[in-house]
Amino acid sequence: MRESGSDAKGGCILTINGGSSTLKFALSRVEAIPVRELSGLIDRIGSSSGAVMSIRTSAGDTDRRIVDAPDHAACLEPMLEYLKDRLKREPLAAIGHRVVHGGREYRAPQRVTPTVMEALQRLSPYDPEHLPAEIALIKECVRRYPDIPHVACFDTAFHRDIPTVSRLLPIPRRYEQQGVQRYGFHGLSYAFLMKELSRIGRSGEASGRVILAHLGNGVSLAAVKDGKPVDTTMGFTPAAGVPMSRRSGDLDPGLVSYLARTEGMSVDRFQRMVNSESGLLGISECSSDMRDLLKEEETNSKAAEAVALFCYQVKKAVGSFAAALGGVDTLVFSAGIGEHSPVVRARICEGLEFLGIVLDRTRNEADAPVISAENSSVTVRVIQTDEEREMAESVVGVLGMNPTRE
Repeated sequence: MRESGSDAKGGCILTINGGSSTLKFALSRVEAIPVRELSGLIDRIGSSSGAVMSIRTSAGDTDRRIVDAPDHAACLEPMLEYLKDRLKREPLAAIGHRVVHGGREYRAPQRVTPTVMEALQRLSPYDPEHLPAEIALIKECVRRYPDIPHVACFDTAFHRDIPTVSRLLPIPRRYEQQGVQRYGFHGLSYAFLMKELSRIGRSGEASGRVILAHLGNGVSLAAVKDGKPVDTTMGFTPAAGVPMSRRSGDLDPGLVSYLARTEGMSVDRFQRMVNSESGLLGISECSSDMRDLLKEEETNSKAAEAVALFCYQVKKAVGSFAAALGGVDTLVFSAGIGEHSPVVRARICEGLEFLGIVLDRTRNEADAPVISAENSSVTVRVIQTDEEREMAESVVGVLGMNPTRE
């Protein structure tokens, strides 16, 4: 299956966003601001019972089917088969790829070239949980669509200018020369959220002291001041920071030697533990899904402790970033938990009244765009993130796709 491309001034942009066990994709019509045609998710990649592909069109139609997807590259066949008729009417003009780690080399989206691919291969040890699968996806897409441009959109790019004090790791300086530093992730989400805050917020709000909380399967927070990133919770890899669905977040580094001595734990086994067996799943021993844990917390003490630890650690991150920013003007909740869990948002904000954060219970339970109370000096918002839209806009910008509207 090998299709050719189309004129870069028309057609569609396909964006591909590969996670550790999921693949999100979206098809957008090329415009100065790309117009979403449909979006999809392939979940449970590698599952023995089959992966699940769910698709939603701009008209609100939905489709759900079981697909054979033993790995990320295998997801392309069922996805492109579904898109086949649509792409006959409006061929692909470009493909945008989410790449988790850009290292120090890539500070902005880049057109994929052999040089870029070589650099990504060198960066693979930085994030073995994501980069190898993302590289395989890009290679397969380039093989299938060799005549259209491909653009790598880096999750680290948003944080590229964080201050040195936020970037340095307190280990021997020679490792910094090798690229070992704090990078930060979820940058595509944060870039979109800041643009959206500029669009919907009060005049100058996006230039104030902003804390962004991306609370999904992966979890991180970012501090932004005067429109510029100041700090973030994730570090050299996406496993750092606050606890997540399956990732541990920050740990005492002494655990590495302790577990090696007492259990003979290898580096690979430790890597698997902190990325796949920890966080909410590790603490609760029953689920990595916040929705499941909230249902069970009254009868399952471990589920309750997992929820409590999550909210406590996010609350601490908000407090530390308020200190780094010299206060806070806006707090934004986003991603799956942040957008859809009033209980978690309330527990995180409880006790932060000294910072000026006061929630309106009715607004919060309704998932309103603004959930802070009238007497809150901090505006607390719920904003739906859209990494695929940010990627599509990046593709348009990199390739100069700026068609004149009729």
